[in-house]
Amino acid sequence: MKQDIIIAGVGGQGILSIAHVIDSAAQREGLNFKQAEVHGMAQRGGSVQSHLRLSKNQIYSDLIPKGEADILLSVEPLETLRYFVYLSQEGRVITSSSPYKNISDYPYIDEVTARIQNIEGSVIIDAEKLAKEAGASRAQNMVILGAASLHLITKKNDLLEFIIALFKPRGEKIVDINLRAFELGRKAAAHF
Repeated sequence: MKQDIIIAGVGGQGILSIAHVIDSAAQREGLNFKQAEVHGMAQRGGSVQSHLRLSKNQIYSDLIPKGEADILLSVEPLETLRYFVYLSQEGRVITSSSPYKNISDYPYIDEVTARIQNIEGSVIIDAEKLAKEAGASRAQNMVILGAASLHLITKKNDLLEFIIALFKPRGEKIVDINLRAFELGRKAAAHF
């Protein structure tokens, strides 16, 4: 049992939070994991990606080779396209349809979405809308994690436990928002 995951987005979208929750759940379940250094965090709005590898067996490298990722999990649709080269032929894309337009020549979102839809089994949800429904637009990362939870080898209850642990220092309201965001993402992805 193994799973290689690329997590992508832009600085400030909570890519590290997603990785932390998955890492913690994997460790709880006795899985080995390696996470590559996250690139691009130097500025808010800059491209960010993380390689996350989970396995029952020993993992020798923290970097996922191109064409080998089982899941491309992205909080920003244009960033999804940037990391297509890592996706295996059987790989699955789980992404938000909500653009973070941090560049002046951001392509038409319909064109971006159409390219993502060409990947069989892709899951595209409006994470911004669902995060706002949960109580805070900043919870888009937990919406995407919820959508991905249907395909991760980690257990839902362990993911939920570590969402609670991650956000508990910020208060019960923030915990509740992020748990709702997770559940809304999971429910939306179930329709794909």
